[in-house]
Amino acid sequence: MASQNTSDQQGTLANRAVKEVYPVSRIVREARMLLEGSFPLIWVEGEISNLAMPGSGHIYFTLKDEVAQVRCAMFRNRNRQLRFTPENGMQVLLRVRVTLYEGRGEFQLVVEHMEEAGSGALQRAYEALKQRLGQEGLFDEAHKKPIPAMPATIGIISSPDGAAVHDILSVLKRRFPAVDVILYPVAVQGEMSARQLVEAVKLADSRRDCDLLIISRGGGSLEDLWSFNDEQLARAIYDCELPVISAVGHEVDFTIADFVADVRAPTPSAAAEMAVPDAKQLLATVNNLMQRLTARIQQWLAGEQRHLLHLQRRLPRPDLQIRQQTQSLNQFKRMLDVAWLRQQQNRAQRVDYLAARLKHPQAQIDSQHARLNNLLHRLQTAFRAQQKQAEQWVSTLQSRLRRQLPLQQVAAQQQHVSGLKRQLDKLIQGQLTSAEAMLTQHMRTLAAVSPLNTLERGYSITRFADSEEVITRSEQVKPGDALRIKLHQGEIDCEVKSAGKQ
Repeated sequence: MASQNTSDQQGTLANRAVKEVYPVSRIVREARMLLEGSFPLIWVEGEISNLAMPGSGHIYFTLKDEVAQVRCAMFRNRNRQLRFTPENGMQVLLRVRVTLYEGRGEFQLVVEHMEEAGSGALQRAYEALKQRLGQEGLFDEAHKKPIPAMPATIGIISSPDGAAVHDILSVLKRRFPAVDVILYPVAVQGEMSARQLVEAVKLADSRRDCDLLIISRGGGSLEDLWSFNDEQLARAIYDCELPVISAVGHEVDFTIADFVADVRAPTPSAAAEMAVPDAKQLLATVNNLMQRLTARIQQWLAGEQRHLLHLQRRLPRPDLQIRQQTQSLNQFKRMLDVAWLRQQQNRAQRVDYLAARLKHPQAQIDSQHARLNNLLHRLQTAFRAQQKQAEQWVSTLQSRLRRQLPLQQVAAQQQHVSGLKRQLDKLIQGQLTSAEAMLTQHMRTLAAVSPLNTLERGYSITRFADSEEVITRSEQVKPGDALRIKLHQGEIDCEVKSAGKQ
């Protein structure tokens, strides 16, 4: 019985051993599945060796570095996307799947994408930075500043020895010679070029010597233009308050600076054409406008001359002319009274409006006083001219009346005109006195509400250091904010340590 049990146990062990034996194909297949499931698509960089390109269209090679190597295969459907011909010794960047070739049980990489290592890395860095800055809003059109129509001074940030500067200067001289140019010399290629570009942008923005900036260089490879893909340069252009035109490379070249700048020009010459108008075209426009204006003036003068001839033919008798002139004087007097009253009302409204917006009362008072004196002088001059003209006209009519009408009627009309003259002088003097009194009252009112008088009593005006917003509540500030306090004499810059409600 014991020997039979032993025999059964041996048979069971044998069967179990048979069940645990795996074929090679299964081991290799499961190993391949394990590799492919553990590694997603990855990027690998190395040197090509043992390159083979058979007639099937597939590419087989070994990818190696200083310490290791691995077999690689790139199949025909992926080869069609290659933009270069692989060669032994070439440094490449591969996007691969990790797998196992079951036929020989060899570990290998299946290549999905291949590119040259140098430019490919730069291109990926360029695309990553472009996407990140775009998500931050540095490329948004809402932040783009308009280019001035006729800048007085243009700043150029470029290499002083490059062809780009000479192209820009040549176009500016041809199109608009009156514009001034400030050159900010920088290196546009090399290790220190990006830093020099950033410093030049910040310097031009702080000095404010120009109305427009042009950042430019000639064409080149991605490596040559890499300084214009610098993140610090992009942020400096974004923060610059001056309008910026980017003219980097040729028309097909795009850099990060092109996307951040307010305007992107395809070439340096195109940037110069965008920056200034064409002086010849402006001169032609001015000449055309002058010709049109001259023609309109001549046409108006001809019409007025025809109207004058018509009035001369319809001139009535002297007695009727005197009555008409008397009626005209009365009508002018009424119109003058209404116009004077309306003008005073408008001035009072203007003074109220200016008082509400007043920032520097004394300057506003002096300006209004000078303007009123000018208007008063003009009004007196106009009155005197009209009075003198009326007197001359009356004198002429009197001379004509003496020859045609009785002397008593002429004397009566002369006395009437003299009375009207005295009344007119009194009205003018009264209106001037009233205007001066009203001006004095307005000046006193403006002086009473002047914020400068309030500052003399120890009060102050608090604003943010980087804006004109006036702070009236503690909720407007937070610790660390920079403030500027205006006193009666001078200003104080300070920083908020704490803020709370009272």
